[in-house]
Amino acid sequence: MTKRNIILSVDNLVIKFQLRGKVLTAIRGASLDLYEGESLAIVGESGSGKSVFTKSFMGLLDKNGWIDSGSIIYGGNDLAKYNRERDWLNIRGKEIAMIFQEPMTSLNPLKSIGKQVKESIQLHQNLKGKAAKEEAIKILRDVGIDNPEKRYNQYPHEFSGGMRQRVVIAIAVGCKPNILICDEPTTALDVTIQAQILDLLKTLKKKYSLTTIYITHDLGVVANVADRVAVMYGGDIIEIGKSEEIFYNPKHPYTWALLSSLPQLGKKGEALYSIKGTPPNLFHDIKGDPFAPRNPKALKIDFIKKPPYFHVSPTHKVKSWLLDPRAPKVKPPKSLKLLRYKIGDDLDEK
Repeated sequence: MTKRNIILSVDNLVIKFQLRGKVLTAIRGASLDLYEGESLAIVGESGSGKSVFTKSFMGLLDKNGWIDSGSIIYGGNDLAKYNRERDWLNIRGKEIAMIFQEPMTSLNPLKSIGKQVKESIQLHQNLKGKAAKEEAIKILRDVGIDNPEKRYNQYPHEFSGGMRQRVVIAIAVGCKPNILICDEPTTALDVTIQAQILDLLKTLKKKYSLTTIYITHDLGVVANVADRVAVMYGGDIIEIGKSEEIFYNPKHPYTWALLSSLPQLGKKGEALYSIKGTPPNLFHDIKGDPFAPRNPKALKIDFIKKPPYFHVSPTHKVKSWLLDPRAPKVKPPKSLKLLRYKIGDDLDEK
C-alpha cells in the first residue's frame, strides 16, 4: 500500500454535553486518521454522532458541550486542548472549512453574495479591495455561477437552492482551506441538482488540492464521491475501509443493515428493508457493542464487552466480535451480493 501523509489524527475522542441536568456522551472513544488528498465519507443514522464529531475539529461544539478526553492532532497541535476563541481563529476557515446542508442558514440575506465571498477571501487570503473582488468573481465562476460579474451584486433570495449552495461552497473555497467538511451538502436539493453539486465538489477538490470529508446518511452519495468510508454508530466508528471494501465486503452487522436499506436493493411489490429498534440512549452507559440490542445475530459477548478493532486488511478494520477467530461464522445477507451490480458503475467512475 502506498504510504500517505496523515493530515489529521483523532485518537480515543470523548465528547459530552450537559442537557437538562444530565450528561450525554455523544462521542465515545472514536479514533480516525484522515489522509492528505483523500475523500472520506462518514455515514450513519441521525444521532450517530457524525456532525458532532467533525464540528469538534473546528471548535464548533455548542456551549453546553465539551471534549472530555482524547486528542485531535492537526499540524502538530492538539486541537482538543484549544479552549480560547482566538486559538480557533487560526484553524476555522483558514485550515478547516465546512459546508452546511441548508445554505439559507449560512448566508446573510442582507449582504450581496459577492461581498460574502469577498469577506472570506479578505480574512483568509490576505487580499484586499479590487484583488479580493477579482478573486471572488473567479471563485464564483469556478463553482458554476454564470455571469459572476453581474451575480456578484445580487442577494441570496435572488438565487435558487442549488445556486445558493454553490455560493456557500464558494465562501468555503475562498478561505483556501486544507480540509473541507461537507455536512449533508445535497440533502435540501432535488436529485438532478444533487448530482451537479457532487460533480462540482469533486472538480474543486482536484483544482484546489482539498482533503474532503462528507457527512451523510445517503450511501448513494458515498459510492459516488468517497475513497474511504467510516461507519458511525452510537458515537463510535465501528467500521472503516476503502469504499469498495465497505460496499463489497462489509463485516459489521450494522453496516450490513445500512446497506440492506438501500433503495437500489428493493424489489417491486415488497417493502424496503428497515433496521428494527432504535439507536442507543446516549444518556446511559453502553456496555458491549452498541448495536447488539438491534442485531438479530448478536453474540452473548456483544452485550458484555466492547469489541476492539479487528483488521480485515491493512485498510479495513471493524469493531465486531464476529471477526474474533473463536466466533461462529455468520454470513452477510444474501441481498448484499446485488450491490456490485446495482452501484458498481458509481464506484468504478469515482
